[in-house]
Amino acid sequence: MDTTTITLIVVAVTIALIVGGLFGVALGRRQRTKRLQEKFGPEYERTINELGNQRQAEHELAARLDHVKALDIRPLSAEEIERFTSEWQETQAAFVDEPSVAIQVADHLISKVMQAKGYPVEDFEQQVADISVDYPDLVMDYRGLHLIAVKDEKVDTEEMRQAMLHGRALFKNLVRHTENVEEVEVVEAEEVEEIDEKDKM
Repeated sequence: MDTTTITLIVVAVTIALIVGGLFGVALGRRQRTKRLQEKFGPEYERTINELGNQRQAEHELAARLDHVKALDIRPLSAEEIERFTSEWQETQAAFVDEPSVAIQVADHLISKVMQAKGYPVEDFEQQVADISVDYPDLVMDYRGLHLIAVKDEKVDTEEMRQAMLHGRALFKNLVRHTENVEEVEVVEAEEVEEIDEKDKM
């Protein structure tokens, strides 16, 4: 075998390895994208829109996964569940007469539950990031609840009512540690009916 033939073989093998490597990287990225899309749902697109770059967004979402994985999240005790549920029921009842105050209390109560479970609550953006990992279908509603809770100007009662509904869905899931989307939707429907009845009283 002459030198020219050997050189051609080496070049061909090198090119094949490069192409194979590039294909493997591209395939790996597609699989990573698919996993993140399935995990985060609408939050995936929202993060891309916010950061303006898919690669940066995926890096951010992957970092969220790593952060939550490192946390020591624990289930609530029966006593804690009973206490927090009682506080939520009181807050919900107060919504009829003082909706804006009830929204603020509900927002604070969700933070208390998160803290009891082991989530860091010093920074709201970190809270949202953590919620997006374990409860991706509820994170946008949680943002909405918090924004209403910290608003200085008057907010429409119906808007606050919807925020309360979404807040209860997250609260229920935090307490039960349930990630069943269908169950969340049932909770919301039940709550709409319940608050509607209270508004008529």
